[in-house]
Amino acid sequence: MKMRVVWLVAVVALFVSCGQVLAGGVGLSFFSGEGGVTVCMLENTTGVAVTGLHIEFDRDVTLVNKVEFGGYLPTLGGASGTTFDFNGGQLVAGGALELDWTPADATPTLIMWMSGARPVGTPYFTTIDKLGWLLAQGIVGVRQADPARLQAAMTQFFTDNAEFFGGLSQALGMDLQQTLLPVIMNSPAEAIQNFFNTMIGMLGVTDLQGLLQSQVNLSALLNLLGL
Repeated sequence: MKMRVVWLVAVVALFVSCGQVLAGGVGLSFFSGEGGVTVCMLENTTGVAVTGLHIEFDRDVTLVNKVEFGGYLPTLGGASGTTFDFNGGQLVAGGALELDWTPADATPTLIMWMSGARPVGTPYFTTIDKLGWLLAQGIVGVRQADPARLQAAMTQFFTDNAEFFGGLSQALGMDLQQTLLPVIMNSPAEAIQNFFNTMIGMLGVTDLQGLLQSQVNLSALLNLLGL
């Protein structure tokens, strides 16, 4: 099989070495297999054993092969679709899972190692939609565990983007920080994701790279959630 190096924007920084993409707790290597199949090696770089893997794709795929190295993760569900879960077993720290799929041009949009129903390590993501979902879920989690920490991060977020939100506040005739902070501190994840999507719509960006290079500074939120 011939190595195919894939450049994917996932988090603020990607560490690329010898064709391997490392994004926090997920190590990825892509190969081109015969017959239009992508072969992907997913390494558990979280430093701890995991019980499962959750993976989503940008289109329907069919999984044609799965091999574990350092454990076993049972397949939950069928072999075709956009979302797959492997859970109920164990994969050691440093272990790996080989997944092969077709069509070859399908790409993962979200990958998370799991411990039961809880994500472990830094997730791998490649789209604005998945970033919005991760931010919303993570904000709700931090709010429940340490609301003061979330309050401080949100204050820093508005400070970092004072010019952007100041212009919007003037155009709308309201103080957006005072209006939106109660939403962030009290609303469910769906409402927070809607706020994020609305902000992205105002920026006019269509992909993750464009967002990370836009005028909105997400560092305070990304740092809060370890993304």
